This record gives sequence, structure tokens and C-alpha cells, in this order.
Amino acid sequence: MKTREALLCACLLLGGLTACNRTTEQQQTGDEQTVKEIRYEYGIPVDSFRIESGTVKSGETLGGLLQKSGAPANCLRELSRIPRDTFDVRSIRPGKEYLAFYTADSTLEYFVYQQSRVQSVVFHLRDSLHVEKQQKEIRNVRRTADATIETSLWNAFAGHGINPALALELSEIYQWTVDFFGLQRGDRFRAVYDEQYVDTAGIGIGRIYAASYTHGGETLYAYYFDEAGTRGYFDASGKSLRKAFLKAPLNYKRISSTFTYARKHPIYKTVRPHTGVDYAAPMGTPVVALGDGTVIEKGYKGGGGNTVKIRHNSTYTTAYLHLSKYGKGIATGKRVQQGQVIGYVGSTGASTGPHLDFRVWKNGTPVNPLTLESPSVDPVPEDLKPKFDSIVTLYNKELLP
Repeated sequence: MKTREALLCACLLLGGLTACNRTTEQQQTGDEQTVKEIRYEYGIPVDSFRIESGTVKSGETLGGLLQKSGAPANCLRELSRIPRDTFDVRSIRPGKEYLAFYTADSTLEYFVYQQSRVQSVVFHLRDSLHVEKQQKEIRNVRRTADATIETSLWNAFAGHGINPALALELSEIYQWTVDFFGLQRGDRFRAVYDEQYVDTAGIGIGRIYAASYTHGGETLYAYYFDEAGTRGYFDASGKSLRKAFLKAPLNYKRISSTFTYARKHPIYKTVRPHTGVDYAAPMGTPVVALGDGTVIEKGYKGGGGNTVKIRHNSTYTTAYLHLSKYGKGIATGKRVQQGQVIGYVGSTGASTGPHLDFRVWKNGTPVNPLTLESPSVDPVPEDLKPKFDSIVTLYNKELLP
């Protein structure tokens, strides 16, 4: 079989010509036939061009960059006609990289703006302006991580050569069951997950398939399951790790005042109930909704300052006091989702410093947020348990030491 035909068959076996990011061209020299490989990036045969790179500086515009790079005048005039759903010319940002591709006679033929490591926008400039989006292939590499905490979860992973971003992903999975402000030396995390790469550069963490957290001799397991509308992380028995409420409505530094019916008020100097928890945090720290619900109050409430009150269901209501300002779109009657920013830590009202006074009512009676027991969302249905159990068995072969 001729060389060209053999390469064609190979490409077809890989799923079609579009699956190949390299192609060939034949060169004839006397009686010898050689094949030259052509390398493509961004859909461009890059070896055929001189490439210059740069970084967008503050104040630079797309038009200015193209003009500086030598784009023809007719293409510059067409920039304003690019549909925004294709590319918003005002969206270029300082610090982003770009590439200019020049022919042998120094004519600018392509300009590539790199929105991220994965996504780029290619401007074709040969005759008239044509714009297309390009996305590099993301490659997933299956990994297993095992780290024991000495100081912090982040440092535990970094010290073992594990991508520290895994710590953030695990904190998302376990946020309803583990107090990440209370991690202790000797606590252990294991995880089976995908790490994502573009070319040879790591870009982040993909799916976490299974994880375990061991604390005080007790281990909490998490298994990802997605079948017939049931999706999320569940323990080994099939109960969801996602609770109806978050453990706390913000990232706090410390608890400055607890739930009590007899506290001497720091400003009024009288003993009165404090049916909430004060979380000390820097001014402007985002405050999020503890769970899904409806905003029933928003406004300045005297000693409570700027306040948002949310009814989650017929049983639970929460309130967030002393806010510096409200989250975008927060208004009485609006639905909010768990984790949505509803305001920012402040010191409005009767307050001696920036903090969040957080309150919870159950059936109209104040309850201590720190001892609130939140029910899980729906478990794995019985008809899906056999499949879930088989997945647990499969993941345990990688997860268990």
C-alpha cells in the first residue's frame, strides 16, 4: 500500500480525518519518495508561519492589537460587525496572551487571542475577516491521592506532590458533613479522581470518583453516582452527602459570640438574649444562603443593621444581620439557591466590628445554628441500589489502601 493510502487508513481507523491533528504532504526526490509531517495548532499549519507572541497590556483593545500587528484595513473595519455570541471585541483582558502568524513576506494571516488554556479565538485575515472559536482537547489522567494532615489540607497535598486544587474540590464534596475549620493533625484524605491536562500542562481537577476522610478513627466515604436522574455524592449506604443546609454561611475567622439567652450586650451593656451566632470575618466577606428558599425580609433592622431573612420551607427560617451591602438581585420575594451570595460582612447597626450575626428558627422558635441537625437530601432509590453497590465495590478497589 502506498504511504499516503496507509496514512489515510490509519486516520479513518482513529475515527475519521478530523481526529488527526497532523497530516502529511509528499515530496518527490529522484526515485525516492518522502513524507513531511504537517503540525496543526488552532487549525493552522503552524510550521508554515513565523509566529510572534505577546501579552495584552492594560488599556489595549483588540482593534489596536490587530492594527499594531499589521492587520489589513478592511479587516479592521469589519471588527464592529462580529456577532457578540461569536466574540465580544470588548472582552479582551490584560494579561491574556495572543499570537500573530506571518507568511514568508511578513503578511499577517492569522491572529489568535487565548481566552484560557483551553479556549482561543482565531481571526482569519487573508482576504476578509472571519472569526472562529477553537477549543483544545482536554486529556484526563486517572490518579489516586493519599495525604495526612500536619498543618492544613492544602499543605498536605502540596507536600505530597498532589495538585492542591484537589483540596478545594474535596471541600465542596464534604462541605455538608465536615467542618474544614476543625481539621486536626493526623486526619487523612484519600481520593480517586481525574487530573486534567491540555498538551502537557495541568489545568485542574476533573471528576472525583470516590473519596474518604478519616478523623478520630472514623471514616466518611463519598462515591459519585449518576444514573436515571440521581446525581451526586453518596456514602456507602447510598445516603446523600448533600445536606439541606450548609455547615456555615461564610468563611469565618472565629466565633466571637455564641447562642445564649443571657449575654451582656457589648454596646447596650444590658443582659439580654442573643439567639444567634456571631462569626467574626473581614469586612466584605461574602455571605451565602444556607439553603434554597425565598427572601422574606431585606432592609435596615435597627440594631441588626442591614438584614436578609430567608424562609427555606415550612419549618426553617434563617437571618443574616449587620451586612455591609446586599448581594446582586437580592430582594423581598426573590428565590435564592443554596450557596448564593446574599450579602457581605459588615458592621451596620449595633455592632462593635465586622461580623455576621446568623440566626435560625425552627417552627418559629430560635435554635442554635451550631447544633442544628440538617437532614440529607434524597438517597439512592432502591431500584438503583444494585448498580450503586457495584460502583462502590469498583471504586473501593482503588480507594481502599
